[in-house]
Amino acid sequence: MSAGEPALDRDRRTELFAQASTLRPELHRYCARLMGSVIDGEDVVQDTLARAFVALQDLQQMPQLRPWLFRIAHNRALDLLRSRTVRQAEPIDAASDVVDSTSPDPVERLMRQEAVKTAVSRFAALSIVQRSVVILKDVLGESLIEIAALLDLTVDAVKGHLARGRARLREINAQAEPAADARPASAEVARYVALFNRRDWDGLRALLAGDVKLIQSTHEPRAGIADVGMFFTIYGKIEGLWLASAWLEDREVIAVFENRGDPKPSYFMWLEWREGRITFIRDYRYVRYVTTDVELMLAQDGGPADGSTTA
Repeated sequence: MSAGEPALDRDRRTELFAQASTLRPELHRYCARLMGSVIDGEDVVQDTLARAFVALQDLQQMPQLRPWLFRIAHNRALDLLRSRTVRQAEPIDAASDVVDSTSPDPVERLMRQEAVKTAVSRFAALSIVQRSVVILKDVLGESLIEIAALLDLTVDAVKGHLARGRARLREINAQAEPAADARPASAEVARYVALFNRRDWDGLRALLAGDVKLIQSTHEPRAGIADVGMFFTIYGKIEGLWLASAWLEDREVIAVFENRGDPKPSYFMWLEWREGRITFIRDYRYVRYVTTDVELMLAQDGGPADGSTTA
């Protein structure tokens, strides 16, 4: 922040940063389900906050941050989703029997419970508008009026999408197959985990590619062997951490346990490789809410001391 920056801009950025920290977990719950991935969802959250900081400079008045950030996140997620597939138009029918109350009836409560428990990846089977409405209503508890304003729909349209989205989600959950068996760790990740658990920091630095990059949400990115190597220096000061190979959303990741005997990991890391060298590290230590809704499977022979296989 420059010394010549107007006081109003500084105040706005300070307020945005403070409120964004509080809203990040909720933004992620929405974006993760909208994208069908907790990893992609966090990328959208990061991008949303970066765009918000830039846009703030051109606004005459401070917006209401919560709806403003959700609209930015929603639009950014839609841009990414539309780039993957052509959006399918669907008819909008009124569903006047959808309850919208601060004290929903038992059926309404069951629908919300089912949505919250549904695996993040399964929401991707809904149309974009259906998943948006279901997430906002049943996961985040927004009112029909608030959802209509955010999505630029009528309340009747929101009710129709909600009814069909809920019905589709029930079908998806009923047809869901049991979780797959644990998969083995790759030789690369197994080596990384072994070196880390032995606290062989020099060995880990030797795995870094010359153009390696490190991203830790809420922190400035690092690049290059010297800068990224500090990542291991910092971790070398933390006692008790234990790593295990794992799988998440069909990606191989690394589960991080704050103590070796913990039943579940506290967060995870994700690495990219090129010819046996690490080119990218994504560390979720500072955004642990990302693990709240994950389906993480520890790799075969990759678990902590207690031998558990799921988290």
